[in-house]
Amino acid sequence: MNLGPLKVADLVVQFVHDGYAIRPLDGLTFEARPGELVVLLGPSGCGKTTLLSCLGGILTPTSGSITLGDIDVTATRGKDLDAFRREQIGFVFQAFNLIPSLTARENIAVPLVLTGHGRKASFERADELLGQVGLADRGHHLPSRLSGGQQQRVAVARGLGHNPPLLLADEPTANLDHIQAEAIIRVLQGLRDDGRTIVVSTHDARLVPIADRIVQLVPVGGHDEIPTQEVTYSTGESIFEQGDHSELVYVIKSGKVDVIRVLADGGEELLIQLGPNQYFGELGPFLGFPRSASVRASTDVVLTAYSPRVFREKVLHRN
Repeated sequence: MNLGPLKVADLVVQFVHDGYAIRPLDGLTFEARPGELVVLLGPSGCGKTTLLSCLGGILTPTSGSITLGDIDVTATRGKDLDAFRREQIGFVFQAFNLIPSLTARENIAVPLVLTGHGRKASFERADELLGQVGLADRGHHLPSRLSGGQQQRVAVARGLGHNPPLLLADEPTANLDHIQAEAIIRVLQGLRDDGRTIVVSTHDARLVPIADRIVQLVPVGGHDEIPTQEVTYSTGESIFEQGDHSELVYVIKSGKVDVIRVLADGGEELLIQLGPNQYFGELGPFLGFPRSASVRASTDVVLTAYSPRVFREKVLHRN
């Protein structure tokens, strides 16, 4: 099963929406060894599902490379890519995606039958996997007769049907209570023992303690809060650029700034001009997102730069 390490190098994914470019992944690099559980950590919208789609050969990145052992995933096409997805990758979806009219056992076995495995061997494999995820006595239950946590364990078992070396799980503990989530976490822990690499996307901190490797998709700021400071910019100077990491919120003391959306074709769109006593840049630090626009000084400008906490207290007057 072991194909070698998973390597992601300088990965960029860019989408064009309403004429401007969005980069949920911009220069991402990491490596995972066989038998490791990798947690992709970050808030909704930060590119976790996009990355899983690239790792599974569903989405082709704009640039960069993904290799699994000696397989160059980003260069694989056509029937070879179909075979890679079918043989080397297991998917576990957040929404379970179980077929309501099939039992738990059938939900695991039928995909194997449809991809050319013998019927007897497929159902034997389903029974083996149900035992592995602690549901040996639930094989003949329809999804509607299973709890959310049990359905997720069936989904994990289905993803393991063809014994893939790389298992990709998208938010497997989302919407589960702590008891159900603990059962999923125990299953994931046990799956590393045979050398399988597991990559899990989540915003759930409960998965962090079991991770062998954590990939932060949104930069984590330091523990020391940035002090409030007065900063000056000359006419035409950039305060920050679209896509930059965001830590500070700015209030204009004097002068004016232009808020600009950079378009995919390299052009620019002026969104608004702001003047004294107005503020900008608050959403990125509050939500953990990169900057959604560029801001440049349209005149010489003096700004007060706040940390998000101090901005809420001093400017918005919220504790």
